[in-house]
Amino acid sequence: QVQLVESGGGLVQPGGSLRLSCVASGRSISNIYYMAWYREAPGKHREEVAMLTTGGRTTYKDSVKGRFTISGDIPRNPVYLQMNSLKPEDTAVYYCYAKVDGDEHWGRGTLVTVSS
Repeated sequence: QVQLVESGGGLVQPGGSLRLSCVASGRSISNIYYMAWYREAPGKHREEVAMLTTGGRTTYKDSVKGRFTISGDIPRNPVYLQMNSLKPEDTAVYYCYAKVDGDEHWGRGTLVTVSS
């Protein structure tokens, strides 16, 4: 199995930056195919924000392109989400996700609030 633990959320003013971290652990981490960051804002569905494969390929939600960067060295090192030029609409609980063989794994989430 795989356990995911996120950190780095908090309160930031519009235009500010935060870096989220996700650490994966467990006996199946060598079978991780890809990891991603999702977010869920109040009253909205959970959506994928950025994805990173073990081969280094990345994808981003259109609204965060140029502002957010996903990085890491799966599974040895944490996976990061660097978030710059944050906007109030980025406010959400951010979840780390891992695809392991045929299974999906989620962290508990970390809250990001963008407000003045």
